[in-house]
Amino acid sequence: MPLNKFMSADDAVALIRDGDTVGLVGGGGGLMEASCLFSAVEKRFLETGHPRNLTAVHSLGIGDKKTRGMNCFAHQGMVRKVIGGHWPWSPRMQQMARDNEIEAYVLPGGVVMQLYREIAAKRPGLLTHVGLGTFVDPRREGGRMNEAAHEELVEHITIEGRDYLRYKPFPVNVAIIRGSYADAHGNVSLDQEAANVDIYAVALAAHNCGGKVIVQVRTAVDVGTLPARSVRIPGAIVDAVVVDPEQRMGYDTVYDPLMSGERRGPALAHPPQPMTARQVIARRAAQELTDGAVLNYGFGIPDAVARLVELRGDGERYYQTIEHGTYGGELLVGTLFGFARNASAMIDGPSQFDFYSGGGLDLAFLGFGELDREGNVNVSKLGGVPVGPGGFIDIAQNARKVVFCGTFDTKGTEIEIGAGRLAIRRQGEVLKLVPSVEQITFSGEQSRASGQEVIYVTERAVFRLGEAGLVLTDMAPGVDIRSDILERIAFTPVIPSDPKPYSADCFG
Repeated sequence: MPLNKFMSADDAVALIRDGDTVGLVGGGGGLMEASCLFSAVEKRFLETGHPRNLTAVHSLGIGDKKTRGMNCFAHQGMVRKVIGGHWPWSPRMQQMARDNEIEAYVLPGGVVMQLYREIAAKRPGLLTHVGLGTFVDPRREGGRMNEAAHEELVEHITIEGRDYLRYKPFPVNVAIIRGSYADAHGNVSLDQEAANVDIYAVALAAHNCGGKVIVQVRTAVDVGTLPARSVRIPGAIVDAVVVDPEQRMGYDTVYDPLMSGERRGPALAHPPQPMTARQVIARRAAQELTDGAVLNYGFGIPDAVARLVELRGDGERYYQTIEHGTYGGELLVGTLFGFARNASAMIDGPSQFDFYSGGGLDLAFLGFGELDREGNVNVSKLGGVPVGPGGFIDIAQNARKVVFCGTFDTKGTEIEIGAGRLAIRRQGEVLKLVPSVEQITFSGEQSRASGQEVIYVTERAVFRLGEAGLVLTDMAPGVDIRSDILERIAFTPVIPSDPKPYSADCFG
């Protein structure tokens, strides 16, 4: 009897049972998100009350901050537990975590991707240094983000006198993924997708756990027509294929072959960026670039550095990467973070994180939410709300040099930029340089022990990580060291006798 794995979305999601652990894939902005299947799961739950008590696992952020992505699973009773790398794309799920309606856990994005491979191979979990000294270290919080979370997902171990973390394996019962093309045997191509992320790893984990692999694609093709080199998910591990002819490359992009790497084209024309605090930070941070460096850009203000490099036409001077598995090209920003045009290579996400965790990055530009006297950075939990680091921990802990980029304070700050100077017209209501961060996403102590070079860039001052904590090294001209810096910091940094001024090109 010939194989035929095509079926309706309703029939496919009926394979999900109450209590299943479901691996979900996405990367923000609709990147690699099986939106049709997510909606079908939500529809089934709202109509029947099933599936319920699910455990949802995702490595990166999924959603639109409204109704799509993880928002489809944010219903009381539908999900019991979430292990998520990045949460802000689903405010509803964040609120459920804050209200203790679910067990909320956060693990580093790269760790989740690599853990899928360990689960698939039936190895005893992921053994790594990634996460030591941060909130995922069981000697701190073990990745638990609310009072409802009580499981121990991580353990600390010592091998030959060195500290490691073991991220424990768990069964994956269902993988919900997507591709571009599929045949009736279940062979899946990603040829028209903008990234690979952890598609194969989660599918293999589900299959080898005896679970189901459900795939959404845009186009059905005849058996035997897909070139073997194009098949990224073999039919042997696929259980169901759903065709969604309305599938889009991203929420705001129907299809762009320059994003999928199928062909190359001219670079986009971008207008000059307005001279704001964000731009001042980007220009000062970009002064840390060195020719030939292998780079990573994080989400938020760091993507302004990527845009600056593009506007200057300097992209060919560096090897640019993002954690989704993409190298080179024009890295897109904002809600399109994770997409790139004219990329030079696209590899699987777990392999990209192998490169990162092994020290392959020369330089990383990352954001910060809070910064304290010890050089610790928090981006993972702010105001009691789970945010999650995505790939931040995997990257920040292992790059040879890290440049953290963020505004000095926030909420109501007003600045004036001109004539090579910066003037503070109104101080922000919320301090970001605090005595102790709410949660440690980057450990200053761990960084010092590893010999990293760490710099913290704001619009008005630059600090570096020293043996005794933060050291003030640079100041923006026009800024008063006492009223605009020291009185706005909840601790006293080390201050040399002559902090350097920002160069004039930081302001125009």
